[in-house]
Amino acid sequence: MKVIQHLKNKLIGQQKEQQAAAWLRKQGYEILAENYLCRGGEIDLIGFKQASNQLIFFEVKYRKSTKYGHPAEFVTSQQQQRIIRCAELFLLKHPLYQNARMQFDVLTFVDDQALPVRIENAFGQ
Repeated sequence: MKVIQHLKNKLIGQQKEQQAAAWLRKQGYEILAENYLCRGGEIDLIGFKQASNQLIFFEVKYRKSTKYGHPAEFVTSQQQQRIIRCAELFLLKHPLYQNARMQFDVLTFVDDQALPVRIENAFGQ
């Protein structure tokens, strides 16, 4: 039973990341990477907005309810450090973006919410 629930949660998470990516594209972001993997971590979405020369690393969080807290509360300090480390590695591999303004945002979904809530500059270096 736990395996089935885990797979179901994983699928919902992937769907929410796809919803977030579609929403970001409508906001004018080019999605440079989805599920960017690096040694020791992952970044859900990496977006770039040409007009403002802004590179944003997005963490997408979903929860069925807020009974045990808001989804953003589940981005732990350890996870933040892993995302920052991955962002640094991304910039080393993609020097074109090294002069862009950079920030770390969290996109949250609760239950069947269609559009994410965006928390800008949720954490940083």
